[in-house]
Amino acid sequence: MSSIRLFVLGSLAERGDMHGHAMRLLAEEEHIDNWADVAASAIYGVIKRLATEGLIAVTRTEREGNYPERQVYGITDAGRVALDGFRRESLEELVMRPDPVDLALARLDPDKLDELPAVIDKRLAALRAGVAEHEAKLERIRHFLTVTERVVMRHSLARMRGEIEWHNELLAALPEIIRDEKERDELKRSSAKGLPS
Repeated sequence: MSSIRLFVLGSLAERGDMHGHAMRLLAEEEHIDNWADVAASAIYGVIKRLATEGLIAVTRTEREGNYPERQVYGITDAGRVALDGFRRESLEELVMRPDPVDLALARLDPDKLDELPAVIDKRLAALRAGVAEHEAKLERIRHFLTVTERVVMRHSLARMRGEIEWHNELLAALPEIIRDEKERDELKRSSAKGLPS
């Protein structure tokens, strides 16, 4: 599911016909990058793809002052059907993407195990700083946000706090993890040399 496609189609359905620049300004006005995985800079490319797919269409061209002509887009009937599907899919589908840290932990370098606590401490510090930054940003822009936008921004905070909790558990388990990894590495090296284990 592409959040940016949902944003473009939903904006046109709710606000009416718009050109790309107006849609980008709307994304900035709504501070969408703070609570959704939508980059305002990607809007123009998505508009072209949606137009090619027939989900939006040029309704007119307009020019303001000395600015270049801009194509104004509207959502098509096919776009409304697609929007309904995107909304339903986004509301019903649970998205929990695998974190690469899990694979890295499962494939640790036995020669760098002693560096692991510092690496995890650094990750934890970055998460804590991210939570503090997110909370400060939410407070700064709170009066610009709808009730729904405030709730979805708190969802991001809850996920970050869950990551902090897991990293604290990981830190507590590190001595055992490192000991186990060193023992397994020693067994592997002994087996490779043909020594009895």
